[in-house]
Amino acid sequence: MKYFFLFISTYLFAQQTKVVDFTSVSAQLSLNANEKSISGSVNYSFEILKPTDTLKIDAQNMQFSKVKLNHTEIQYLNSGKQLLIVHSFQKGKNVLTFNYNATPKQTLYFVGSANSEEMQIWTQGQGRYTSNWFPSFDDVNEKVIFNLDIAFNTDFQVISNGVLKQKKNQNNTTIWTYQMEKPMSSYLLMLAIGKFKKQTLYSKSKIPLDLYIENNDASKFEPTYRYSKRIFDFLEKAIGVKYPWKVYKQVPVRDFLYAGMENTSATLFATRYVVDSIGFTDRNYTNVDAHELAHQWFGNIITAGSGKHHWLQEGFATYYALLAEKEIYGEDYFYSKMYESIQQIKYASRTDTIPVLHEKASSLSYYQKGAWALFVLHQEIGDKKFRRIIKNYLKKYAFKTVTTEDFFAEVKKVSHFNTDSFSKEWLESTVINTQKVNALLAKNKITKIMLELDKMKTKSLAEKEGFFKLILMSDAHYSAKEMVLDQLKTETFEAKKAFLELAIGTNSLQLRQALAYSLPKIPEEFRVDYESLLDDASYQTQEIALLYLWRNFPKQRLAYLEKSKNWIGFNDYNLRTLWLSLALSTPEFPGNQQQLIDELIGYSSEKYEATTRQNALEKLIGFKIINDVVLANLVKATTHHMWQFSKFGRDTIRTLLKNQMYKEMFVRILPGLNEKEQFQLNRLLNEII
Repeated sequence: MKYFFLFISTYLFAQQTKVVDFTSVSAQLSLNANEKSISGSVNYSFEILKPTDTLKIDAQNMQFSKVKLNHTEIQYLNSGKQLLIVHSFQKGKNVLTFNYNATPKQTLYFVGSANSEEMQIWTQGQGRYTSNWFPSFDDVNEKVIFNLDIAFNTDFQVISNGVLKQKKNQNNTTIWTYQMEKPMSSYLLMLAIGKFKKQTLYSKSKIPLDLYIENNDASKFEPTYRYSKRIFDFLEKAIGVKYPWKVYKQVPVRDFLYAGMENTSATLFATRYVVDSIGFTDRNYTNVDAHELAHQWFGNIITAGSGKHHWLQEGFATYYALLAEKEIYGEDYFYSKMYESIQQIKYASRTDTIPVLHEKASSLSYYQKGAWALFVLHQEIGDKKFRRIIKNYLKKYAFKTVTTEDFFAEVKKVSHFNTDSFSKEWLESTVINTQKVNALLAKNKITKIMLELDKMKTKSLAEKEGFFKLILMSDAHYSAKEMVLDQLKTETFEAKKAFLELAIGTNSLQLRQALAYSLPKIPEEFRVDYESLLDDASYQTQEIALLYLWRNFPKQRLAYLEKSKNWIGFNDYNLRTLWLSLALSTPEFPGNQQQLIDELIGYSSEKYEATTRQNALEKLIGFKIINDVVLANLVKATTHHMWQFSKFGRDTIRTLLKNQMYKEMFVRILPGLNEKEQFQLNRLLNEII
C-alpha cells in the first residue's frame, strides 16, 4: 500500500502547480564546513487553488523535524526524495514550517580545507537540482520568492540571491539576510561563501553591480571585469526591458562545474576566467559574462516550461552575448563567430538527428543553432520589429514559464513572418539551408572572404597564393588570416615560407598564435623568427612556442629554460608546470632535480584547483616522472566532483595499469588511500582481471 501511495503522490505532483501555488519561503540556514552539512528552519507560504490530499516538496536525502501546518504539528512522510504532507487541503492560504538537515552528495560543494583561507562553499542547482541542499521544487514551473538568513563564520563573505538587507554579528558568527521581491524557479537559488574582495560599480540605470574577486587575485580585478558594466548597459538597452532585479552580483569560485551559472541576481563563474591583462588575450570573461547576464532576462524572468523549449533560454543568451561582443569587438568579430558556429552545426548535423525543439537536443543545438535561428529571424524581420517582439514577450510572460508557441505568438502580433516554416527549418530539422546561411554571411566583408577561402580548400597552392598574400597583407580580421594558415598546414616549409613570414611579421597576437600551433616542426632557417613568439603577450602562445622550440632545438634548450624560468602563466600554472617538465627532461639542466620534482608534484595535490592538478599530472605522466605520490594524487582525481577531472583520472589509470610495473605500484599504495579512493582504485584494478 505504501508503494502505491508514493506512486499516486508522484503522479499527482506532476499536476501540483495546478492545485497549489507556493508563493514565498523564508529560511534560517547554518552550514558546517567540517561535516560538509547544512541545516535550517524553513517557512513556506502557499495557497491551495483546488482541494487536494497531498503536498510535496522535493528534498533529496534530508531529515526533518517539527513539521507544522498552520502552526500545528502534522504527520509527514519522508520518501528520501520528497517531503510529503498528507492532509485534506481546502482552498485558501496556508503556512508550512519545518526544520531539516542534510549532507548533500551534490549541488552544495565544499572546496578546500574547512575554515582555511582557501575554503569556499558554493551551490550549482541547474542540472543537479537545488533540492539536494534546500527543500524546494525540481519543477521549473513552480516559482517562489526566496528569502534567506545564512549564519556562518564572520571571517568569510556570504553571498546569496537578492538584496543584502542586514548583517548581524553574534560572537564569531555573522547572520546574512538576503531578500528577493519577485518569484523564481528553485534551480536559480544560490549560495557562495569564501574570502573575497568586493567592488561595486553602477549601471546607467543605477543598478549596483557587486563584483567579487578572491583576496589574492585583487590585482586581476580590472582585466577580469573589463567589460562588465559596458555589457550590462548594452543588454539593458538592446533588450528594451529594465533589468528585473535590484542588484547584480558576480562571483568567481574554484573548481566550478561549468563556465558560469546565471542564478537569479548572482552569477557564479569559474576562476579560469580570472585573468591578468596578458591572460585576457587568450581567455577572458567577456562572452561568459554577457551570456550569464542575458539569462537574467531569458531564463530568470521567463523560464522555459520544459526541456523541449530550452533553446528559449540558451539560444537567446548565446545570441545576445554575441550581440554584446559585437558592440565591444566589432561587426567582423561577430560575423566570424557566426561563421565558426554554423560550420560546427553543419558538421554535427551529419550524425546528430535530434533537432533544437526536443528535450534531448545537444548543447550545440540549444546554444549555437538556437542563436542562429534568432539571427535569421532578426535579419528577416528587421531590428525595429525584433526589438518590439522581445520587449512584448518579456513583459507579457514576466515571472512565468513559456513555450516556443508563446514566443511565436508575439512574433505574429508584430510581423507577418511565417513562424511555421521557420520552425520546421530551424527548430524541427537538422538539415542546414546552406544557400540561405551563406547569403546572410556574405553581407559582411570578412565572412564573404571566409566563404571564398572555404571554396579554395581543394585547389593547389599555385591557384590561390595570390589571394592568400592579399589577405595576409590586408587589414582583414584575423579569423580570415587564420583560415589561410590552416590551409597551408600540409604544404612544405619552402612552399609556405613567404606566407609564414608575412604572418609572423604582423602585430596580431591571434594570428601569431595560430602560426605557433601550425608549425610543430621548425626549420633552422625559421628558428629566430619563431623564437620571437616567446615574447608575445599571450600565455597560450608562449606555452606552445616554448614546447615546440625545446623539442626542435636541443642545443638551445638551456637558453629557452633560462628565458622562461620565472614564467607562471594562467591561474592553472600552465607555463610553470611546462617549464618544470622541460627542465626535468633536460639532462644538462643544472638545477636541483628533486626540488623541481617536488614542486611539480605539489601542483598535482589537493591544495590546487582541478585544472592545475590535471595540468601537472598530464606533464608528470607524459614525461614519465611517476612515483607513489603522483599515483596517489591521480587516484584522488577520480573522487573529484568535476566529472572532467575524475574522468581524466580514471582514463589515465586505465592506461597506466596496462604496464605491470605501474599496476604493482597502484596495489602498493592502495592501503594508504581513504575509503572513497580505495573504492575507485579497486574498481579500476578489477576491470583488468
